[in-house]
Amino acid sequence: MSAEFRELLKKIGSGAHTHKDLTREEAYEATEMMLRGIATPAQIGAFLIAHRIKRPTGEELAGMLDAYMDLGSKLSPLTATNQPLTILGIPYDGRSRSAPISPITALMLACCDVPVLMHGGARMPTKYGITLAEIWQYLGIDFTLLSLTQIEDLLNQTNLGFLYLPTHFPLAHSLVKYRDEIGKRPPLATLELIWQPYLGNTKLIAGYVHPPTENMVRRALELRGIKSFTMIKGLEGSGDLKLSQTTIIGVNSEDNYQYLKLNSHEFNLSHHDVSLGSDAEYYQELTKLINGEKSSLFDSAIWNGAFYLWHSALTKDLATGIDLSKSLLSSGQIREKIAQIKSFL
Repeated sequence: MSAEFRELLKKIGSGAHTHKDLTREEAYEATEMMLRGIATPAQIGAFLIAHRIKRPTGEELAGMLDAYMDLGSKLSPLTATNQPLTILGIPYDGRSRSAPISPITALMLACCDVPVLMHGGARMPTKYGITLAEIWQYLGIDFTLLSLTQIEDLLNQTNLGFLYLPTHFPLAHSLVKYRDEIGKRPPLATLELIWQPYLGNTKLIAGYVHPPTENMVRRALELRGIKSFTMIKGLEGSGDLKLSQTTIIGVNSEDNYQYLKLNSHEFNLSHHDVSLGSDAEYYQELTKLINGEKSSLFDSAIWNGAFYLWHSALTKDLATGIDLSKSLLSSGQIREKIAQIKSFL
């Protein structure tokens, strides 16, 4: 048993009135000991549930993220472009209620020479929803066995990459089992949204669900000196904008944080988010969308494409972004980008 870890556990787990927050350095130590297996399984489970009950601070998240950055894989700066790498922070436990759109969004950006990195793992608790890795595999693109060098080459050649947790951060993957055992998503799940496994300049776009998460993440990124990031209160905590209601988006540029409130109803789009039925039904609609055929995913795809293209300064406004999104789908450019990636692999 780690006596040092036990002291950190006692600090956060002493009850509602006597617990104390960890310093950034202590949070780093606790995370490192969990990742390296220095803490025992009992200690790790106790820490994760106690930390969830206490609620993490921005300082603690910064320390935990420090450990992720030190111990996890990191991609080298791109050589084919001077643009910052757009990193999409999406919950690893997938989607179980609404149809994912982010792979199409990533392909749209890649078609327009915006380099995009996604990351995730296999199906995991607590939702066990459909994962990004599975969607890419359905499209004929298996990222799960690629080396870091191959991902770097792929990013430079096609503007798209995906980092698979079990392959490229096995230490973090080893903690996934505790989510099922404690029955709740621990604060480690928040790190998935803001982990940036890259040594160059980045543009982070992260989804979230609960308002307190936004403030914690903002503080953590501020402490780490991250100036360019966007927080989206999207579908199931993802960065997918909603059709059914206004999507709240916080954009940080340097030290200026501003809110956007975007509603698709102003552009005569559907008022309903697409529900996720069976995987087969989703894949059928996804195939139709990519082939330029009528698909239930169409409005969601062009709405998300419009925002991300505009947010990347590729269009002057959302209306122009909608037009460009439609063009990318109808012209077959999305299908061609998938073929280019498959050919490279």
